[in-house]
Amino acid sequence: MAKRGKMRNRGKALAALLMGGSVLQLGSCDPTVRSTLLTGLEATASTLTQTFITAYFTGLQQNVDGTGSTGLTTTP
Repeated sequence: MAKRGKMRNRGKALAALLMGGSVLQLGSCDPTVRSTLLTGLEATASTLTQTFITAYFTGLQQNVDGTGSTGLTTTP
């Protein structure tokens, strides 16, 4: 169990390092390129979050017999 905790901490540290490094790289980028990249990242993060939320609530709305959901659609 302790081994798994150490690996998780290393993974978190690596993710933080990679995110910090990418932010530093954007500082020297052309403003137009930086704006386009950040807009795309924002849209991607927003869509991914919305997908997880929709999936969560769809899972909560199972019928009593467990055969399906109650009719949520995933079309935007």
